[in-house]
Amino acid sequence: MEPIFLTPYFRPKIWGGRKLKTIFNYDIPEGQIGEAWVISGYKDDASTVETGDLKSKSLRTVYHEHPELFGNPKSKEFPLLVKFLDANDNLSVQVHPDDEYARKVENDSGKTESWYVLQADPGSYLIYGHNAKSRAELADMINKGEWDKLLRKVPVKKGDFFYVPAGTIHALTKGIVVIETQQSSDVTYRLYDYDRVDQKTGQKRELHTQKSIDVTTVPHVDPKLNVQVKKEQDAVIKTLVCPPVSPHFYLWQITLDGKWETGLNDKPYLLVTVIEGSGKLEVNSKIYDLNIGTNLIIPNQMKNFTFTGKMKMVISAPGNDD
Repeated sequence: MEPIFLTPYFRPKIWGGRKLKTIFNYDIPEGQIGEAWVISGYKDDASTVETGDLKSKSLRTVYHEHPELFGNPKSKEFPLLVKFLDANDNLSVQVHPDDEYARKVENDSGKTESWYVLQADPGSYLIYGHNAKSRAELADMINKGEWDKLLRKVPVKKGDFFYVPAGTIHALTKGIVVIETQQSSDVTYRLYDYDRVDQKTGQKRELHTQKSIDVTTVPHVDPKLNVQVKKEQDAVIKTLVCPPVSPHFYLWQITLDGKWETGLNDKPYLLVTVIEGSGKLEVNSKIYDLNIGTNLIIPNQMKNFTFTGKMKMVISAPGNDD
């Protein structure tokens, strides 16, 4: 009957920086740290429970050993992954497969994801989608290296939200920090990497050109999001995406200034990350401190609880099939 607080798993990246320390006060390793996997049950990259009876266990282990905490789910693996990304340089242009292709080719799940923008330098943009009208045209433009002609650039600012279904060509670029909510998968096909050389190997990073062509949705179509905003007590609740648009997860951004009494509301469990400010969580007469960068899961047994404080949170729940 306790919330499950989690310690992130950190990943160095060629494009990473140090903002995960300066923004969230995380004790990150030395070097270029691009990702903090803050709520992860993915293989060996799982986050770790930091308090309570389950302390020091990985989320993956807890999910397998205590399915009751997650409403006895159908999914054999923890279905979602939440992470912070610090793009200190451009990420590679990439695309992810859907579940069918990933299971057949990679023995893994597909990867649909989303970005909520936490910081963006002036003039920042994303790579989001492409301009090819057919798969043959897509392949031709890729093989000719016509990247400026192929790739769509979309201006971006703090507070923007992007839903990135599997099959969407995409990339963060320099100066952007996001919180990403996605399917629990790490299957990535790298399409273009600016001809960078990995300093450790002295080689250009591997590209996955044919697989990228195979899985890209052609032509690109922007998903039709129905973002809804409502006031509930002292909380403003913005529904960013949910089924059926997003079959794999529900996602909300909460702005709280005061008190919000709420509950699971028919969801099996909730994933909560504080992205600004601080506050408290009260459940069963116990009070827990919440600060920027705090990550937790509200398990199935905690039907009702109260948030207080002045903070912003990103909250997600698994889709109806998980």
